[in-house]
Amino acid sequence: MLWHRRIGVPAVIAAARLALSWLTVLPVRGPETVDRRAAAGAIAAAPVVGAVLGAGAAGLLWVLIRVGTGFALAGLIIVGALGLATRGMHLDGLADTADGLGSYGPPERAREIMKSGGAGPFGVAALIFAIGVQALSFAALAEHGRWFAVGLAVAVGRVAVVLACRGYASAPGAGFGALVARTQSAVTPAVWTLAALVAGVFAAPASWLGPVAVAVALAGAAVLVWHCVRRFGGLNGDVLGAAAEVTVAVTAAVLSLS
Repeated sequence: MLWHRRIGVPAVIAAARLALSWLTVLPVRGPETVDRRAAAGAIAAAPVVGAVLGAGAAGLLWVLIRVGTGFALAGLIIVGALGLATRGMHLDGLADTADGLGSYGPPERAREIMKSGGAGPFGVAALIFAIGVQALSFAALAEHGRWFAVGLAVAVGRVAVVLACRGYASAPGAGFGALVARTQSAVTPAVWTLAALVAGVFAAPASWLGPVAVAVALAGAAVLVWHCVRRFGGLNGDVLGAAAEVTVAVTAAVLSLS
């Protein structure tokens, strides 16, 4: 779907409202019914939601440090706050994806495991690892007063979602995945990737590190999505959530290296 050809101010506002209603707990009402055109616009606006969440995370982290919270504890609180702000959807997607990948059955069995509603050992391990990496990376960034880097990491996680909705068909039985799969033209992912790379220049003392962090994280997410699509027979919402969480973790971790 070439959503970018139909851009207008009302369409942009509608897309942003739907993205906020889908991806956050903010009291924003989206349309009563959502078709693929509306879904395409919402996915295209996902990095805007990521920027809003990232700004909130960076601001809350600054407040926590100012009132004397330890860096590690503050970083963990931020991960928890982001989970609450997004209804835990991405974390749930990460756990379900890890359990699906950890199964040894055919794609049908993997999808069945992902829909079971519980978290198995692979899912729990993935959550612990991702939450730990994000929390400690945020803590390291806060220790050096790098608030913009925190916000950027959260926003880049949503850029990965846009890229994932570019070229893959949905998995059989997918709900959200069927609505958003293959809705993005080549232009939207390219624009958001370029914007993230440029923003990365300002996210680290060494101007090269930020773009490297963004590139490594998005490349890693692309490999993860490709593997999941092969393993599950297509794209679904859980894979999008996993891509977002992994991208946030990798971006923050690489940015914290300096």
